[in-house]
Amino acid sequence: MRIGELAERAGTTTRTLRYYESRGLLPARRTHNGHRTYDESDLKLLRQIRTLQDFGFDLEETRPFLECLRAGHPDGDSCPASLAVYRRKLNELDALIGELQAVRAQIGVRLAALDDTEEPLCEMGGPER
Repeated sequence: MRIGELAERAGTTTRTLRYYESRGLLPARRTHNGHRTYDESDLKLLRQIRTLQDFGFDLEETRPFLECLRAGHPDGDSCPASLAVYRRKLNELDALIGELQAVRAQIGVRLAALDDTEEPLCEMGGPER
């Protein structure tokens, strides 16, 4: 299939496909007259990229999953390098969750302290006069 058809089927743009090609994530096959050509395996690569990006992975983090698919595995996450990326991402998410829980606790303490204040607050947050 040509680049326009692949973009349409993948729900993306031709510009994005060219960018992925420039980053080495999508193969750069050409016909004898210079047109880019793709097949169903390329569509599978693009779907893998989109799924991982929806999960919060950056573009470079998708590379091991794509290499796993290119190696003939039916799923991009069945190779050791893909599993390593999953583990790193999970650790990163756990750290972020911990940071957010700490911020939430601080806001809760501050709000509780303000709720206990005897003095009413004005609309702008300062004491009424």
